[in-house]
Amino acid sequence: MKRTLTALAALALLSTGAQAATELVVATVNNGHMIEMQKLTKNFEAANPDIKVKWVTLEEGVLRQRVTTDIATKGGQFDVMTIGMYETPIWGKRGWLQEFKPTASYDVDDLLPAIRSGLSVDGKLYAAPFYGESSMLMYRKDLADKAGVKVPERPTWAQIKDLAAKINDPKNGVYGICLRGKPGWGDNMAFLSTLVNTYGGQWFDMSWKPQIDSKPWHDAISFYVDLLKNYGPPGSSANSFNEILALTNAGKCGMWVDATIAASFVSDPKQSKVAKDMAFAQAPTQVTPKGANWLWAWSLAIPAGSKKVDAAEKFINWATSKDYIQLVAKTEGWHAVPTGTRKSTYASPDFEKAARFASAEKTALDSANPNDATLPKSPYVGVQYAAIPEFQSIGIAVGQQISAALAGKTTVDAALKAGQLAAEREMKKAGYYK
Repeated sequence: MKRTLTALAALALLSTGAQAATELVVATVNNGHMIEMQKLTKNFEAANPDIKVKWVTLEEGVLRQRVTTDIATKGGQFDVMTIGMYETPIWGKRGWLQEFKPTASYDVDDLLPAIRSGLSVDGKLYAAPFYGESSMLMYRKDLADKAGVKVPERPTWAQIKDLAAKINDPKNGVYGICLRGKPGWGDNMAFLSTLVNTYGGQWFDMSWKPQIDSKPWHDAISFYVDLLKNYGPPGSSANSFNEILALTNAGKCGMWVDATIAASFVSDPKQSKVAKDMAFAQAPTQVTPKGANWLWAWSLAIPAGSKKVDAAEKFINWATSKDYIQLVAKTEGWHAVPTGTRKSTYASPDFEKAARFASAEKTALDSANPNDATLPKSPYVGVQYAAIPEFQSIGIAVGQQISAALAGKTTVDAALKAGQLAAEREMKKAGYYK
């Protein structure tokens, strides 16, 4: 009898030990860097045997929907969420996110200032960046050389138009420039917001009145439509990042202004027919350099009221650390590391060697300022978006109108008038002004 009791006690102890393992549910976006993180999580679990990580991997649109619903309803479905720079300041201000407190060894000062600032509210970090990006000019140096044009480190849009005209050769399947035209707040409007910024425009003035039917918007969008109609590929109104990446890698785009993350693909001979010819410069400017290049970071955050804060913080500290970047470099090579977050990555000679776009990428990231992205003062945070909940629907509505103008279904004037009305309606409904 005594022996049986001892055995039962031992079993009870074993069972409480098994229950002690904390299960962390991590919601993330289905892309290469995140899939790599899932593969490497066994390293984290080996170092933290009391924590088990369960992954919920979703497409970008579905991820946004699921995490927004969960956090707004305090559903508690996820312990760690992958969110961006758009959501972080909004949710941080609303008290929906736990402040992220890094460990001493994390080296928070190693984070790139623009990225850290975009994920902070009142100086407190509410998400930790997994990888970051800005936007840049990627161009065929062989075509520029042939045209006798030396591309400056930060060209103007007028210079870009001039070069596009010189290298445009549709008969041989080469177009002067490729730019996003597919409608969406994160599609054509991500690029077009930066173009409008450089023309001296903004989404809202200091009274929150939409500025879409203003001279800077008219100048910028007229220029864009004219540029793509004359020197862009046919069907530009349906093109976004993936479509243009395929065109560029096939050698069909003389120039492309888009996310810095694309540089690693277009300069990879395994993916690009013109890898050796690709060169990189800063995103073009016009009236002002302010807001010329966007800023984004896919980041990990903890919902407020989480019952697993300690385990979640441990995981985020690991996944966004310098050590994690070294781990990826060791297992996959420096070309595969998540970029755009840390000064130390760009200080690495190995990274510099593996990524010839590194210097241009870092300059772009450093120069993007979500708190001061427009020539006139603006009331919102964000470069290629305004960090307010209403922006998504406004960005989609305006994006649809401009895409229609690019496709020749409406005029630029009519598109911007319709966009202005849609934005005013949304902002009045939300109570920003009467």
